[in-house]
Formats: sequence, structure tokens, C-alpha cells
Amino acid sequence: MSSSGILTAVNSIEEWWTSGERVPIRLGGIARAIFVRRMGSGPTMTMLHGYPSSSLDWARVASPLAQDYSLLLPDFLGFGASEKPADHVYSLHEQADLIEALWALEGTTSTVIVAYDYGLSVTQELLARRAQGALTVDIVTVHLLNGGLYPDLARPSRGQLALLDSERGPQISAGITEERFVTALKPTFAADFDAAADSTDIWRATSREHGQAITHLLTRYIADRALHGERWVTALEQTDVPVAFVWGMLDPVSGAHMAKRIRERLPTAPFLELPDVGHWPPLETPERVAAALLGT
Repeated sequence: MSSSGILTAVNSIEEWWTSGERVPIRLGGIARAIFVRRMGSGPTMTMLHGYPSSSLDWARVASPLAQDYSLLLPDFLGFGASEKPADHVYSLHEQADLIEALWALEGTTSTVIVAYDYGLSVTQELLARRAQGALTVDIVTVHLLNGGLYPDLARPSRGQLALLDSERGPQISAGITEERFVTALKPTFAADFDAAADSTDIWRATSREHGQAITHLLTRYIADRALHGERWVTALEQTDVPVAFVWGMLDPVSGAHMAKRIRERLPTAPFLELPDVGHWPPLETPERVAAALLGT
């Protein structure tokens, strides 16, 4: 993984994995092996990663945050070093169940949430449960980084849309190679950012235990967003939890056009604009992300 000074939390993806562990989480009555990395001490901060990546999204910002917080860094089911069942219907609701179960296992009673991309929708579902009085853990603050908060504005790639097709999707997943994967990721980074090493690490996390073969199953989060968009938008816009944003404006999927809607609907929420950053703020500019999360 490419370095970023003192913000580099690990020297390799293997070190990240060996520094965490798999814990048993029951989902739908079945015990699943879920990877979690823990770092630091202090109030809990739960950090939720994006698609198609893993908790390694946070590697460069984790060290400074761990000076003030106890970090909880899980991989969602089907991602990274977590179990990747092949015959499974993945859903964002189930991933929210996973986070609640992890909190119960850890004895977490309150937490800050930092969420990025895929993790944003999971956070919106958790906020919806809070609004219903169905969440036992207190969410203190939420920090959100690039993602499809407003599903009608999200711009999935043609490849992602093809993966949703019931016939073509499995065939596309079966044919994914590292070269194709890295090529598909390239436009999501800012043009002047050298994403080669990061893209390789994302591929290694995705392809662990042949995980690329379930890419079409994981991509159904797009359908989840369309189906539950009204619930999740309402949860975001009406929550009593303080929400702040850190946003890469060059992101072709959820960049400046998404930021415009956020500012219209949540005009008083703190919003850090990153004009030179693409879809991956924690990788592209970890110093600014860490400073924003720490309020410095």
C-alpha cells in the first residue's frame, strides 16, 4: 500500500488482517465469521467502509483517530476478510443487523459513526431504527463521506448496472480479473492521484477467498437503495443526531452533484468540500479527513 507519512497505519494489507480477528456474528440464525480490527482507547468510533473495498479504507486515518477513540473497524459480510457465502442474498438491512450484533458483542452502548459509500446506506438504516426507538446503542455523531445518500442522484457505472442483471451478473463476476477490476476503479479516483497500489489492495481484499465471484450479489445494494430510499432519506434529514460531511467533489459517482443536494436539504450541517478529491477521500487525502473527524 502506498504510504502517507504518519497517517499510514499499516505497512501491508497482511498486517492489517493479522492485527484483527474474525468474530462469530449470528445473522439470520447462522453464525458468520466477521473480520474486525480494533485500535486505540476512549469513546467508541465505529468506521463503516465502502464498496467494493473493506475496512482497509480507513488504514491511513486510523492511527491519529486511535489517539482519541476506541476504533471499531469491521468488514461487512461478503467483503474483505469477512466470510463470503456464495449462496446468499446480501442486503444493506442485514449489514445493519451485523453492526448492531457487533455492538452487542463488544458491549458498545454509545458510538460515533464514520461511514463511507456503502456504509452510508447502512448508517441511514441505523438512523431509521433509532427514529423508531428500535436501536439500543446511542449514536453520538455521524460523519459521512462520499456515497449515494440520495439514490436518485447516484451514478453507478455501466459495469455495476450490468452486474445487477440476473443472467449477465454471475457471468461478469466469474470473468473479473485483477486487470479489469483495477481498470474499472481508475476513473473513480482524482486524475492526478496515483491509485495503482490502492487499487491492487482493494482487489486483494475483494478477491480474498475468491470473493470476486460474488460481486454481482454484493452489487444488489443499488436495488436496496432504490427500494428503501424514501425511508433512508427521511432518516437522514429528520435525525436528531449531529451529522457532518467530508466530500470529494471530483467523484463521478456521488460528487459535486450529490453535495449540492446535501447542502440544499441540510444547510446547517458542517460540510468540508474537497475540490481536488475523487470518490476515495480516506485514501486520497487522509490528512484532511483525519483533521475533519477530529475537529482540528
